[in-house]
Amino acid sequence: FPIHDIPRYQDFIGSGAEVMVRRALPEDNRDDQTVKKCLAEFMEDYHENFDVDSVLYEGIPELLDYLSERSIVLTMLTNKPEIITVKLTQSLLSKWDFKVVMGSREGLPKKPDPTGAGILKDKIGIDGSDIVYFGDSGIDMKTAVSAGMVPVGVLWGFRGQEELESEGAKYIIKSPMDITEMISF
Repeated sequence: FPIHDIPRYQDFIGSGAEVMVRRALPEDNRDDQTVKKCLAEFMEDYHENFDVDSVLYEGIPELLDYLSERSIVLTMLTNKPEIITVKLTQSLLSKWDFKVVMGSREGLPKKPDPTGAGILKDKIGIDGSDIVYFGDSGIDMKTAVSAGMVPVGVLWGFRGQEELESEGAKYIIKSPMDITEMISF
């Protein structure tokens, strides 16, 4: 299959691995059998190479230190496969105490379905209106809105301000430490 330019892949991600594979394939090769085969190959490679060239965005360690020092509850909800999410969290985020880390798994609908966000709220015992949900995609904003959380779009990720706002972002921030200006302690 033809190779896409690297920036094009940003349009493919966000809705889970199967959707990403389907989007990346040529339209006339998106039949279930081809998607299943390509997804299996992708997952095999992803399991082996999940942390190759994976780094935290600039400013994230400082932000996590800041939030942790103030006893802010940290959680994660992603459409990445849960087994890889846990490995990435252990590899890149082990310095910080995330109370809940949830990824895509059998029986759990993917974002923007609010089911995962609801489970997260129940596990930490905090009302949605008191949870600030940071995300870099329209899917994240839809999830936050439907779960009754405060949706905050971040511009250092994969999507732009227009998408974030059109999908419900209440606030937009440009860099990780901008979060400190909007949260009162």
